[in-house]
Amino acid sequence: MKIAELHIYSHDLPVKNGPYTMANAEVWALDTTLVKVVADNGLVGWGETCPVGPTYAEAHATGARAALIEMAPGLIGTEALPLALHRKMEGLLNGHSYAKAAIDIAAHDLLGKHLGVPVCDLLGGASTDKVPSYYATGVGAPDEIARLAKEKLAEGYPRLQIKVGGRPVEIDIETIRKVWDVVKGSGMRLAVDGNRGWTTRDALRVSRECPDIPFIMEQPCNTIEDLQKIRPQVTHGIYMDENSTSLNTVISAAGTGLVDGFGMKVTRIGGLHLMRAFRDICEARNLPHTCDDSWGGDVIAAACTHMGATVRPDLLEGVWLAAPYIQGNYDPENGIQIKGGYIGLPTGPGLGVVPDESQFGAPVASF
Repeated sequence: MKIAELHIYSHDLPVKNGPYTMANAEVWALDTTLVKVVADNGLVGWGETCPVGPTYAEAHATGARAALIEMAPGLIGTEALPLALHRKMEGLLNGHSYAKAAIDIAAHDLLGKHLGVPVCDLLGGASTDKVPSYYATGVGAPDEIARLAKEKLAEGYPRLQIKVGGRPVEIDIETIRKVWDVVKGSGMRLAVDGNRGWTTRDALRVSRECPDIPFIMEQPCNTIEDLQKIRPQVTHGIYMDENSTSLNTVISAAGTGLVDGFGMKVTRIGGLHLMRAFRDICEARNLPHTCDDSWGGDVIAAACTHMGATVRPDLLEGVWLAAPYIQGNYDPENGIQIKGGYIGLPTGPGLGVVPDESQFGAPVASF
């Protein structure tokens, strides 16, 4: 089964009740990139990558499409197998893992359809058909975030991520305390996500002033050197997110005991092929982690859910989806949704979603 055609689409995803605010970004709409791969046997696979603007990570929407256009001619005629494609793409373009991930996801979708099995089976097999999710609040006023915490607790979310940073740290501390007052004793787990927005000074202060609140600090500071500096001084667990840009970095962080877990994005690591290796490294070192992506619709949501379903349940921190923040679905019948804080594993071969491509308009490039 070889790649016969490759089509690249740009699609706008407005943020519902926007903007969505993080320490270093405020977004009203996201530009997602979809890839349609047609095999020589007529089967179609879909992939997607959607950076949260150009400042969250070393990625941006037009960069993804430029990278895909650079690689596409060399991919025509290539075997549509994840490992073969990974090696082919590495030979065509250095870096740009977030763009390569869209091709990787489409290849898994194709292979699943070809074999008549869901993507989770290609990744080793699902541990559950009810995948836990979590809710990320955005940076907001303490009372508003506490209100959201109460609402999401009632909806059944097992985990809440509080976005912080980009403002006086006293407000972040007030927010954390007000949220804890709401969820204390409920069993809901807390993550405090700085998105690289705290100085080491701020991270140390938060940990010292909130010793009674059992949260993990997700990517509190900007660099690995920052994490190394605060690691021996904080009393809270540290998870790496934006710094975990490759398997090499993950291996080093896990092997040296730098972190207690990871917030991992499927597109950042390079797709499901590399995410599977990441999952197994974390299991070998007993490190919890998420299976997320930065944004996007049903295609990337399905990929994250299939991956999350294969993680050892006690190590899965949840699968974050953009679904609650956007309107509608690509697939009107099988679109990915969060119900009661959990995501139903898609059924059917491949990703289990079939986008209505009329939503995307004409491709920006075809090969």
